[in-house]
Amino acid sequence: MAIRATYLIVAVLGLAGAGTAAWWLQRAAPPAASGAAAPQGPQNGAGKGAAAQPVSVEVARVRTTVIRDEAQAVGSLRSRRSVVLRPEVSGRVTQLHFSDGERVRKGQVLVQLDDQLPRAQVQQAQAELSIARANHLRNQELVAQGFVSQRSLDESAASLQVAQAKLALAEATAARLKLVAPFDGMAGLRNVHVGDYLKDGADIVNIEDIDSVFVDFRLPERYQGRIRTGQMAQVELDALPGETYQAQVRAIDPQIDANGRSVSVRASIDNRGLQLRPGMFARVTARFDSRADALVVPEEAIVPQGSSPYVFTVVPGAAAGSQVVHRVPVRLGLRQGGMVEVKEGLALDDVVVTAGQQRVQRDGVPVRVVELPASPANAASAAK
Repeated sequence: MAIRATYLIVAVLGLAGAGTAAWWLQRAAPPAASGAAAPQGPQNGAGKGAAAQPVSVEVARVRTTVIRDEAQAVGSLRSRRSVVLRPEVSGRVTQLHFSDGERVRKGQVLVQLDDQLPRAQVQQAQAELSIARANHLRNQELVAQGFVSQRSLDESAASLQVAQAKLALAEATAARLKLVAPFDGMAGLRNVHVGDYLKDGADIVNIEDIDSVFVDFRLPERYQGRIRTGQMAQVELDALPGETYQAQVRAIDPQIDANGRSVSVRASIDNRGLQLRPGMFARVTARFDSRADALVVPEEAIVPQGSSPYVFTVVPGAAAGSQVVHRVPVRLGLRQGGMVEVKEGLALDDVVVTAGQQRVQRDGVPVRVVELPASPANAASAAK
């Protein structure tokens, strides 16, 4: 019994000690918690102080430049006139009256096919015509004297017309054996030689009129109401780097291509120097308008917001020497070379934020302008 009582006393004393320790820890915990939270006060205070500090931003000034309203396209050069000579009848080549790449004139005989049989038929038709004409004259005299009837005169007149038709047919057949140049131009590379037998429709040589060449190109359908005949376009050719040619719009296809939603345009280029050749790849710049005093800002300054973009301008603050931002809605125009035209909202020499807009989402935020070293490209752009 004594041992059990001793165990009971020890247990009671242990429970009492544990309760005392728990009470002491509970009393000591609040100071420790407050001590742990104490460092947060200065940090919060520091955060408030940071918010009050000016935000670093990069800026640019609104300036003027030349803005060109233009559209880029690619196209190909074509001859003003082009034809491939082909015989209408079969025959053997007896003469070639041109050389490869030679300039030819309209009406010049280029190819002569064997015409012995057609020439003989022409001679025969001429003889028959001579006989028919003599018979008709004789009948006219006999009718006047009353020796033959009017019917004989009518028959001789019909025979004369038949003879004339036979001669015209023989001459036309003989003429088809001579192939002539349909216009002034340059002959291409011939595909035949003397002695070749050609069937009707066989290719002989192409003739190209390249004193003036066409450039065919396509523009998106949104430009179909702005492109006009007589308008000038600038053409550059990969085959002739560094050279620029002026083309005048000659025709516009009235039908929009349903596949590409584009309009076909044809312009002409003076090529009396014969530098340009059909088939060359061309880069075309069609210009619609040009403004020398357009206000522009860097593209980075624009903050998109649906259909209502805006910029942040830097203006003097209430305190002396301070600067704050002001949100300004703008109406944009064309884009060119990393710059955006501003039609409404800004004035010349206004200062706009180009970097740091995400930290100044409202008016009146104080800012500090960060000066960046000007690169040679930026310095040249600013000089303009």
